[in-house]
Amino acid sequence: MVDHELTMQFIGMTVNALEPEEEAGYWHTHSQIEELYVFLAGNGQLGLDDDVVDVEAGSVVRVSPGVWRTWRCSPESSGQLQWLCIRAGGTELPEFPNDAQRDLDRAMPW
Repeated sequence: MVDHELTMQFIGMTVNALEPEEEAGYWHTHSQIEELYVFLAGNGQLGLDDDVVDVEAGSVVRVSPGVWRTWRCSPESSGQLQWLCIRAGGTELPEFPNDAQRDLDRAMPW
């Protein structure tokens, strides 16, 4: 987990990997936090309540609060199932960030 080291307030991130045939061994859910799984390598499955979603490098899956989740690396995977889990909580994000400012007169650094 890198979120605590970075003292982030509303988002967090973990870096994860499982070997072929390895699985989490547990289910978990969050009452207020949503998670975004970004798969970087390998093949596997993500269990979401009563559904199983096949995942591979390039798969991106959003999991809502209240959804039970677990995962495994497929026995047939050619290597580790690797993914980032980005967690968000706090307040709902606006469609477009409303706290941004632009400075069209500031010189570019390059």
